[in-house]
Amino acid sequence: EEEALKTETPPPSGGGLGWGWFKEERTMEHSKRMKKGFEVLRRMGRLETMMNQKRLYPELYDLSVGYLFGEIWTRPHLNLRDRELITLASNIALARPAGTHSHYRSALHLGFTREEIMETIIHVGHYAGWPAIAHAIIQFEEVLKEDAAKARKRRKEKS
Repeated sequence: EEEALKTETPPPSGGGLGWGWFKEERTMEHSKRMKKGFEVLRRMGRLETMMNQKRLYPELYDLSVGYLFGEIWTRPHLNLRDRELITLASNIALARPAGTHSHYRSALHLGFTREEIMETIIHVGHYAGWPAIAHAIIQFEEVLKEDAAKARKRRKEKS
């Protein structure tokens, strides 16, 4: 990490502040971003998401949590629900093969109704094309079936 720090703009040299101060400041900022990112993920019901990134390449996981969710998802002027709707609509329009499932779950966790999600699919599909609707329906149905099966399993385990 020390080598990576040295490739960045060095800290001001006046006042006796050196790389130690710069590294500490950078670490505090990173910690703050990660905390904000984890809070967004918690609110979305997604604390266990992106674990494949964490296993494969922890730096990518840190960027996703700290920068994407800690900085981008917490910017002013749009609330979490608005950002989820925008992300879901974008993923539907682009017919993303991966990632959309977790956003359907986040939308449901944030209180979106099935009808709101279906209306989003219909609305976006008429701009993005009918195949986008077909693809979105397949993915949303997979989420609903998987979540129903998990709920049945939890109920069965409790009884």
